[in-house]
Amino acid sequence: MRQLPASLMASLTKIEGFDKEAFEKVHASGEQVTSVRLNPQKVLNVKRETADMKLGISPIKNDEGKVSPSFTFDVSRFTPGVLPFTSSIPWCPHGLYLPERPSFTFDPLFHAGAYYVQEASSMFLWEVLRQTVGDNTAGAKVLDLCAAPGGKSTLLASYFKDGLVVANDTIRSRAAVLAENITKWGSANTVVSNNDPKAFAKLESYFDVMVIDAPCSGSGLFRRDEDAISEWSEENVLLCSQRQQRIIADAYNALKKDGILIYSTCSYSQEEDEQILDWLCEEFEIESLKLSINQEWGIVETASDKHKAHGYRFYPYKLKGEGFFISAFKKNDGREVQHHAQGVQKSSKEEVFIASMFINKPAEFFYIKQAESIVAIPLQWAGDITVLQKNLYLRKAGITIGTVKGKDLIPGHELAMSAITADNLPVVSLSKEQAIQYLQKKEVPLNNLEKGWTLAKYNGINLGWLKVLHNRVNNYYPVEWRILKEKP
Repeated sequence: MRQLPASLMASLTKIEGFDKEAFEKVHASGEQVTSVRLNPQKVLNVKRETADMKLGISPIKNDEGKVSPSFTFDVSRFTPGVLPFTSSIPWCPHGLYLPERPSFTFDPLFHAGAYYVQEASSMFLWEVLRQTVGDNTAGAKVLDLCAAPGGKSTLLASYFKDGLVVANDTIRSRAAVLAENITKWGSANTVVSNNDPKAFAKLESYFDVMVIDAPCSGSGLFRRDEDAISEWSEENVLLCSQRQQRIIADAYNALKKDGILIYSTCSYSQEEDEQILDWLCEEFEIESLKLSINQEWGIVETASDKHKAHGYRFYPYKLKGEGFFISAFKKNDGREVQHHAQGVQKSSKEEVFIASMFINKPAEFFYIKQAESIVAIPLQWAGDITVLQKNLYLRKAGITIGTVKGKDLIPGHELAMSAITADNLPVVSLSKEQAIQYLQKKEVPLNNLEKGWTLAKYNGINLGWLKVLHNRVNNYYPVEWRILKEKP
């Protein structure tokens, strides 16, 4: 382990809950924590390595075996077999700790969007939402402003399953990765945009919740990424702090009055954490929200120097997770603004009829024509999509059903990844070896299949499309997503 920056260590000594000896020890240990968050839209086969897990409803327990009062974890739909885990993450009902880091590249369930590999501390966003938003998710519009690669966006899509989530990233290449991960997650209620935060000023008082997981100096990731140590500097901390203020200020007006602002970083530095909270209190009419924290979780509550705004720090020697900081606010100012829907190019009745044969509950969707593709958007969000299209550059919205050619549909991969595929479509179940071949975009030897479009599945979860012809089976997995490595 590289030497931790002396200036950082000196600055941390005055912060609540910091233990220099424990901090250095955990970073020198080489310990790595691996965690995943399950996709509640998709069925996943798991097994628990500890003996106390039984099928049905099991209480979440911490490492000492004590039950968390906040959640129960429903494993009634799981059967033994594929993804081993050792314990549940107490602040997120879909979070699991794994005993070791497997080869995710060669796990078909990973490519199918059955789970997302996410750092455990970051999953605390679920608990923040539970305490600040609660069950008020129906019709909520949510912005994840700095979203790539998509960990928090997929969590938001699961939490706001009856809301609309806009996942944005400024950098084009990162937005492409974000769109891929959102596609694999399969939620129809998520939009991917590629815009500078300033663009959201045009959407005044539009969002009910705004999540800003701000770009930071990355000291919270030192244990996981040693390169972050050599890249850290006091100058970069100050630059990040200035950028964080600019990002917040540019997008702030897009949050409604009484809306919830959630700010987080993976930095330990006060300049990027508590000092940002003080800046928020000084610049805006905003109220810091105090959270109820289970002491057994090991999360440290801190207060900013000037305004005593509530912040929550995650130290890797106190819990199973990396360094993280998060805080929540309620916006107390703002005015009501009406954003009017625009007209769109609708798909023809014939195109809609053909597309509807491939999806479940087709009457719940609005269909638009985008270039040559048919896109299905949940009916309740059709108007909002046009508002977003008018003001932002959208990389992805809704679910691309496919392209109509004559009287036939060439189904899109987004449809295969979604949770809206029709129940009566032809399917073929692949073994793990066959699934890897499919994901490598190789020919998969299959016999006695009905001609036409067929969903390839692994352990009951969609992987993508096959086209069965009279003398061969064509693999329609996206070439740009294929596994390039050969399995050892």
